Amino acid sequence: MGKHERFRLLDLDELQEKISKLGLEIPLSDNLGLLARPVKVAEKTIPNALSVHPMEGCDGTVDGEPDELTYRRYRRFASGGAGLLWLEATAVVHEGRANPLQLYLCRKNKDAFGKLFDTIVETARAEFGSNHGVYTVVQLTHSGRYSKPEGKPAPIIATRNPYLGRNLPEDYPVIDDEQLERLEDCFVEAAVLAGEIGFDAVDIKACHGYLNSELLSAYTRDGKYGGGFENRTRFLLNIVDKIRDRLGDAIDITLRLNAYDAVPYPYGWGVDRADYRKADLSEPIKLLRMLRDRGIKMVNISCGNPYYNPHVGRPYDTGPYIPPEHPLEGVARMLNITKTIQQSVPDMVVIATGLSWLRQLSPFVAAGGIEKEWFGLAGYGRQAFAYPQFARDIVENGALDARKCCIACGKCSEIMRDGGRTGCVIRDAEVYASIYRAGREGKPPIQSNRVAEHV
Repeated sequence: MGKHERFRLLDLDELQEKISKLGLEIPLSDNLGLLARPVKVAEKTIPNALSVHPMEGCDGTVDGEPDELTYRRYRRFASGGAGLLWLEATAVVHEGRANPLQLYLCRKNKDAFGKLFDTIVETARAEFGSNHGVYTVVQLTHSGRYSKPEGKPAPIIATRNPYLGRNLPEDYPVIDDEQLERLEDCFVEAAVLAGEIGFDAVDIKACHGYLNSELLSAYTRDGKYGGGFENRTRFLLNIVDKIRDRLGDAIDITLRLNAYDAVPYPYGWGVDRADYRKADLSEPIKLLRMLRDRGIKMVNISCGNPYYNPHVGRPYDTGPYIPPEHPLEGVARMLNITKTIQQSVPDMVVIATGLSWLRQLSPFVAAGGIEKEWFGLAGYGRQAFAYPQFARDIVENGALDARKCCIACGKCSEIMRDGGRTGCVIRDAEVYASIYRAGREGKPPIQSNRVAEHV
């Protein structure tokens, strides 16, 4: 492993040299026109190959409706030119909200979400013309062990996990099968509302250790939702089947899926059972082939757990600890996982992640991945917070401005952990610097419950 270091790369040649020095496989291409090409997903066309990832703003109302800063963020995203706009984690029940201001899609809030949807579509058309049909996905979630609807932790766990449950008593209750079965229908109801509003797709969120993700790794759980592969995937597949039964093809279904948790077996999904520091993608690929057979055409791949090993999914310069690897190694790991999945389900559009640390050099990796068929779309998360115009600049100018890029400092996550509304402290300081300072005032540095020897 290379030693962790901050981003200091000036150009494509330096990036190539560092990749070679570390012995990594990362695709590169200077044919950035590939990112401007439309991408076909089933019967719909995404205007270009760039996506805004679901990045939670924690800036809704206490009732779960979009609020002033929510509208501001999505106007900025919609005017930024990305062909795919993947809306943030949106709870399907109040008790499954990760914070008191998380968005919550229910019948009472439908009109407010309709207004947000209209804002996105109208903003994009005003900027790029009526033919720019931005593809919209709303991410449906239950926060599981990270639920905090009233501002204090109120975990709802699918299984006992010694790595992720250090602050819970050994006899802490596990959500029962009957409750999970009822929750399936809550996801379906939220999908119905999303379809009525006009969203192109719903994402049944299955990443980062939230409820659905935790069920995929519930090897030690008893009952019909734990143990073997069929049981651990039951919740996700039941939701997909029920949405299809209710709506047919009226709305697309997709998911953001953790392919690799980097948590020791039997508590991590997609990990080698003998060495959790290595991925074993056999079960994720098996699941994706089942989802493909159910008509799912697109998947957004992620890794790691932001509360436990954040560098696995978000290579960074500064954060809660110094990772035991060079950030490029994390980028390479995610991209190679994405490549393996894309080659295993070539008839699905796979979305890549892990690009933001690369800053102004990220388009060369995005174009390389598409050119070499490692993935079909390039997704950006933190970069979209910092630089909402990133897609427009790539498509129209063929370059990103280094002065506008995310610097992988982790402050957007710190705001969220402190209970504040989330955005880029550095590039959008007029709005978020004061929020950040208020959250930090009088508080110790953000801590991680990660064990030092872990990935």
